[in-house]
Amino acid sequence: MNSKKQYKRLIMLFTSFTILAIITALWGFIWYTYYDDAIWFPFFRKGNWLVIAVYSLLSFTFTNIYGGYKIGFLKRGDVIYSSILSALFVNGVTYLQISLMGRHFLSVFPMIILTVADIVCILIWAVSAHNLYQKLYPPHKMLVIFGKGSAESLINKMNTRTDKYEIAEMVNIEDGIDNVFERIVDYDSVIICDVKAEARNRILKYCFDNSIRTYLTPKISDTIVRGATENHLFDTPLLLCRNLGLTFEQQLIKRLFDLLFASIALLLCFPFMVLTAIAIKLYDRGPVFYKQLRFTKDGRVFPLYKFRSMIVDAENQSGACLASKNDVRITPIGRFIRKLRIDELPQFINILKGDMSVVGPRPERPEIAQQYEETIPEFRFRLKVQAGLTGYAQVLGKYNTTPYDKLKLDLMYIERYSILLDIKLILMTIKILFMPSSTEGVDEVPSDECKQGELDVQESLIEK
Repeated sequence: MNSKKQYKRLIMLFTSFTILAIITALWGFIWYTYYDDAIWFPFFRKGNWLVIAVYSLLSFTFTNIYGGYKIGFLKRGDVIYSSILSALFVNGVTYLQISLMGRHFLSVFPMIILTVADIVCILIWAVSAHNLYQKLYPPHKMLVIFGKGSAESLINKMNTRTDKYEIAEMVNIEDGIDNVFERIVDYDSVIICDVKAEARNRILKYCFDNSIRTYLTPKISDTIVRGATENHLFDTPLLLCRNLGLTFEQQLIKRLFDLLFASIALLLCFPFMVLTAIAIKLYDRGPVFYKQLRFTKDGRVFPLYKFRSMIVDAENQSGACLASKNDVRITPIGRFIRKLRIDELPQFINILKGDMSVVGPRPERPEIAQQYEETIPEFRFRLKVQAGLTGYAQVLGKYNTTPYDKLKLDLMYIERYSILLDIKLILMTIKILFMPSSTEGVDEVPSDECKQGELDVQESLIEK
């Protein structure tokens, strides 16, 4: 097993290059067969190569962003979905590009043929590459080392990937560090979950010394350190954590990008927003928009705009609480626009006003943020930057991701910020729009008051 691991990256690189070469070759065939002579001034040899090279670069970029090359890391279905989504985007952009070169809309039929061929090749490639990966790299037999907290949530998530992980044993750090060391050597890899820093550091060094793969759940301090800048004081290495959020230059660039993106988005989404407003109004004659106070940078409170997805005055009885699965307060129209995130579109107005950014930590309600801070005082660290429409927590998490995990994801964004990261997260957001799991409500409502309020709403609806 260990002898094969050193070739893993090379094998994955080969499989990625294979599908990229196939898709590029298909486009080359379509270009030379249907489009080369259709443009006003047909290219000679190097011009044709450039068109094919641009297509290949676009395909690589989109597929890489969406995770289409992550054989073995993502589920086979996710790899297929990501690769097909990339092909659709690239073929759409390419069609517009060649139509501009031809100065009129060229026949779309060849692009449809190309897309169908791409999908067939992607399916064959993904299944073959996944089977190869499984044969070469069977699931790791893993040891879970946990502390006072329960590792059940993490284990449940890992058990959904039995093709990659095999939880073979669990050991509590309180059983003694020597006992943990004796167990570690029997496994391919270990998971360190909620273990105090002193013991965790000893385990990490032991695993490093014995070349054992190690996974660990990061603490808040770990996430902050990951954004540190390397520095040196003569021969002493230093890590500098500025802890100031974004610099002035970063804030300026981010604001200009927000204004440009929000303006274009509002123009493109305006027809959908009008149709949504009409549907909401016709359903129950209630208000179209819903305003809700939220936190943004430095704890400033602002009114967030959304399309109303619940019954009128839903929180008069239920109080402030997160929506749960099958929440009776959500209207049929609201359920539909929530699935497609259409209810969030009015927040582009918030972005233009300067209340929010396109990318950043999702703004929380003051009442709910206060509840979180009672158990997680560090939750306010998210307020180092402007609240956002999307972010790491929305792309990598779900609606029902725990507040602690959302905090760590948001801090990852703050510490790694760049304008390229913003663009990447925007593109990844498009991917999750059609994934139902990303909009699931919480499994349980957070308080008895909210639960009772929802029951009262249900009773009032039955009476009507």
